[in-house]
Amino acid sequence: MASTVTTEQSAPSRPGYGQLLRTKGAWTFLVPGFAARQPFAMLTISIVLLVRHTTGSYGAAGAAAAVTGVSMALFAPYSGRLADRYGQRTVLVPGVVVHAAAGLTLTALALAHAPLWALFAAAVPTGASVPQVGPMVRARWGARLKGSPLMSTAAAFESVTDELTFVVGPLLATALCTAVTPWAGLVTEAALTLVGGLLFAAQRGSQPTVGHDTESGEEAHARVSALRVPGVRVLIVTFLGIGAVFGGMQVSLAAFTESIGQPGLNGVLYGVFAAGNMLSGVVCGAVAWKSSPRRRLVVGYAALALTTSALWTVHSLPLLAGLGLLVGMCVAPALITGYTLVEDLVPAGARTEAFTWLTGAVALGQAAAVTVAGQWEDRLWDGAGFLVPMAGTVPALATILALRSLLVARSRNRTVARGVGHREPVTVD
Repeated sequence: MASTVTTEQSAPSRPGYGQLLRTKGAWTFLVPGFAARQPFAMLTISIVLLVRHTTGSYGAAGAAAAVTGVSMALFAPYSGRLADRYGQRTVLVPGVVVHAAAGLTLTALALAHAPLWALFAAAVPTGASVPQVGPMVRARWGARLKGSPLMSTAAAFESVTDELTFVVGPLLATALCTAVTPWAGLVTEAALTLVGGLLFAAQRGSQPTVGHDTESGEEAHARVSALRVPGVRVLIVTFLGIGAVFGGMQVSLAAFTESIGQPGLNGVLYGVFAAGNMLSGVVCGAVAWKSSPRRRLVVGYAALALTTSALWTVHSLPLLAGLGLLVGMCVAPALITGYTLVEDLVPAGARTEAFTWLTGAVALGQAAAVTVAGQWEDRLWDGAGFLVPMAGTVPALATILALRSLLVARSRNRTVARGVGHREPVTVD
């Protein structure tokens, strides 16, 4: 009896990074994309260190950074939606110019000891104009690969790239702010954003097609907001918790190293945390997973919640470095799985927006965590900020467990009349 199956079995179960990087035209957007996203990892810590220097308060520094993060979280999805509709270059070019100008204004106000409300006013456009280069690169992979088995590898590769920026960025920003001058980190961030963003925007050939969905049978859904997909809303909560880990670690590590009289180790400790994230991301991208993405998300996030729950109990520098490494190793699987699920849950014409919702959720969680951790470090005991990552991940884990049924991916293997399946069917006995 004949049956219809797809040719997915003929492809490797887990294509490797080498095959991914040989994708035609990939390097034309990967190199400038890496340069353009590097400043993103410098922004929060640069603001914290500058405002802490000029005001003497971690609470004020955290609040200024939080306003920037909230502003980015609110505006990023609209930037993604505009990029889906009108093209990435149209959104990116004016965005990087505004961001550089706003960042320099914030720097000048902080050095002039302007009141906190003035710093907040400058932080709003600084955050709102943060270029969403990571989501744009992910959308370009989607346009190039169009549902290939390499998409999962691309999600892992992009998460590793993100984490590499979070290794280099905080180290660079901390070194500039502590060894050169407190304002050097934010000025360098603004300059790199402008130059890198314009170089990335110049790569027009790799942009996703605008005006319609590139996958057959989905044109009617191309302009539907990604937020209407229930699974995306669950992932937003998930990524809020991850943002709480980033923000809580940034402020708490800075406060810890200052309390022991070695502020220069802040970048090193955060770099260890980010390195764990990056290394586990490399492994995740190389493993041929047999379990479903939903199951991997539940298991990985449970491990993240468990490790963050132990942070506040550690007061030794070596133990904190080791636990920070473990926490970082638990972050990457959740990030990679979340981005992989977007590829299956969201129509192609709304994926840049979906990616920016998740990026914005990380920024919002980070902003809230920076604020709370700063206040707790000022008002409670040394190390109280380490409670924040636990406070973000445990409720997020409960949400995932309660609503995991919404994370079931759309089937891409069914052969149906409207053409959802993109692989050619073959007949076998």
